[in-house]
Amino acid sequence: RPLAALTAFMLSAPCALPAQSAPTDGEQLIVAMHDRYAATWYRTLTFVQRSIWYNPDGSEDHVQTWREALAAPGRLRSDIGDGPKRNGAIFRADSTYSFAADTLAGASAERNLLLVLGFDVYAQAPERTATVLRAEDIDLSKIHRANFKGRPVWVVGAAAGDTMAKQFWVDAERLLFVRLIQRTRTNTAWQDIRFNRYTPVPGGWLADQVQVWLGGKLTYEEDYSDVRVNVTLDPALWNPAAWATV
Repeated sequence: RPLAALTAFMLSAPCALPAQSAPTDGEQLIVAMHDRYAATWYRTLTFVQRSIWYNPDGSEDHVQTWREALAAPGRLRSDIGDGPKRNGAIFRADSTYSFAADTLAGASAERNLLLVLGFDVYAQAPERTATVLRAEDIDLSKIHRANFKGRPVWVVGAAAGDTMAKQFWVDAERLLFVRLIQRTRTNTAWQDIRFNRYTPVPGGWLADQVQVWLGGKLTYEEDYSDVRVNVTLDPALWNPAAWATV
C-alpha cells in the first residue's frame, strides 16, 4: 500500500524535473552539444570515402576513392587514390598540408571547419570551440529556430531569414551538426554543406554522407563505408614529415 500511495502521488504531482532550457546564443548551444556526448563520443575514426563530383546537369563528372583517418580534436588525414605514391591532405588544428606523389605540395593556415563542427565540438572544451568559431567569423550571439528536412534545428550566426551570413545548423533534438552555409574559398558564391544520413556508431553518431550544394545544385558528394571507431592510430599519420612513410 505505501508503494501504491507513492505511485498515485507521483502520477498526480507535477513533474519536478526541470526541462532543458533553450540556448540563448551559440555558445550555450556548443556547451549543450559537448555535454550531451563528451563522455562517450569516439576519439578516432577511419573510413573509406567515395568522392563524387557532379556536372551542372546532375551527371557524374568523376569519382575518386579516399581513405580517411580522424583523431579528435583537430586531426584529419585524407589519402587519395591507390597508386604507389599518394596524393592527399593533412588537416591539423589551424593548418592544412597538401601532398602530390608523396611530396609536400603546399601548406596554409587554413582550418577544416567541418572537423570542428562535426567532431571536435564533442572532444574539446566548449570554450575552445567557441573561440575557433568566432575566429572563423561566425557570430555566436545570433541564434534562432528553424526546420531542416522535417526536423527542428538551431541556426547560429544569422537572424531568421538571413541566408547571406556565415552560419551553422544543429539538430535541436540530437544536438548534431547538419549544415554549414559559407562563402566559397574564392569568395564568389555561397556554398551549402550538409551532413546527411546520421547513423549510430559506438559512442556517438556519424553522418555517412556529406553533400556540397552551390546555387541550388549538388556539386560534390562523399559517401562513407568500412567505418571503424576508436581504433588505435599512429600519431605520425598527421605529421607532414612522415607522410610517405607512415
